Amino acid sequence: MAYWLMKSEPDVYGIDDLAAAPDGTDHWDGVRNYQVRNMMRDRMQPGDLAFFYHSNTKPPGIAGIMEIASVGYPDHTAFDPESKYYDPKSDPDNPRWYMVDVRFVRRLSRYLPLDELKANPALAEMPLVKKGNRLSVMPVTEEQWQAILAMEQAGD
Repeated sequence: MAYWLMKSEPDVYGIDDLAAAPDGTDHWDGVRNYQVRNMMRDRMQPGDLAFFYHSNTKPPGIAGIMEIASVGYPDHTAFDPESKYYDPKSDPDNPRWYMVDVRFVRRLSRYLPLDELKANPALAEMPLVKKGNRLSVMPVTEEQWQAILAMEQAGD
């Protein structure tokens, strides 16, 4: 099993939206970064776990946990001229963009803001807390995953 962190703006699509989706499952679409596309297409597997991170909000932070529910498959929004994620260069016969399905697992017992994550020495090497990392999806090591879960429990 692998671990991930996946970012979304809560006013666009937040943890509550995923929890309210049928069966708590929805597709994670709109990724338009090749490095992230490759992770979703080539590395994510059903059963992997991901932190749901609320970005572009005050404060940004980890809101919950979700499970990867599918392998990567072509992102249909790239083919839809009405979608804000439309890419006229993406071809259904040779798709440029991929997505995965995710399933709601749970909200964290307490929201973990970015400043608190940055203050944890166990997370010093996590891409999220390093300057300049803007990827919307990133791998998380098992040690980092466990450190974040311990932070959640420490605040209870």
